[in-house]
Amino acid sequence: MSFRLPRALGVLSTALCLFLAAPAAAEPPVWTIRDADSTIVLFGSVHVLPEGLAWRPAALDAALARADDLWFETPVDGEGETQAVQAAQQNGYLPAGESLTALLTPQGRARLERVGGRLGVSPAGIDRLRPWLADITLGLLALARQGAVASAGVEKVLADAAPAARRRAFETPADQIAFFADAPLADQLASLEDTLRQLDEEPAFFDELISAWARGDTARIEALGLTPMKTASVVLYDRLIVQRNRRWAATIAERLAGSGETVIVVGAGHLVGPDSVPALLRARGIPVEGP
Repeated sequence: MSFRLPRALGVLSTALCLFLAAPAAAEPPVWTIRDADSTIVLFGSVHVLPEGLAWRPAALDAALARADDLWFETPVDGEGETQAVQAAQQNGYLPAGESLTALLTPQGRARLERVGGRLGVSPAGIDRLRPWLADITLGLLALARQGAVASAGVEKVLADAAPAARRRAFETPADQIAFFADAPLADQLASLEDTLRQLDEEPAFFDELISAWARGDTARIEALGLTPMKTASVVLYDRLIVQRNRRWAATIAERLAGSGETVIVVGAGHLVGPDSVPALLRARGIPVEGP
């Protein structure tokens, strides 16, 4: 569920605060692409984090100091966050007379009642939401209960330190909302049912995911962050991961054809596994240093 949370939700986003300590030498991974006149550094983010968590690799800081441009999934600013919230509100509600609980399986309804009880939300409180928005909302509420803040997330921290003129984005907030809202209803429901399962049965899931990221364990990031999504819905996995990675890889190849120093920061789930941005670039014949 974690890698399904779009950066475009901005102020709605929150994340893990219970951090399983990694060895001192471990750190999140960095990938580097070079040619005669260009260097592009890729860094996989967690969009929101506990305050005070040390996560910045020296290689990333060095690249940021030299960078001509800094790329994110979507614009990291107040306007982008406002646009994301507006798009979610416009595309997140069921038609009059329809009910979210009526769409769930009996097991899903039981899990929603249990999870909602722990989060202080009754099923009626989200019964008008479309499955995709209920999915994200429940995940965010669960993570917020752990005390994390969006202001400590990777994108927010890095954007605040970079001049606006240097920042670029692959997508708009409306683009990201559409990846969820335009997905088939059956796949939205499959994802929601899986999120309810995780929230109900795997309380340590998010701790394990953030620990894997912090120690640079790309195989574990894939197993925790991508495999459950692919299992729940191949369609959503294709929409949220594969299709976007292909577009981003094409844009990165175009940027490499120019010159200068670039840093690209996207969700960590986009940089691991066989469908990742590094794998797609390597398939194009572009050497990528890193895991």
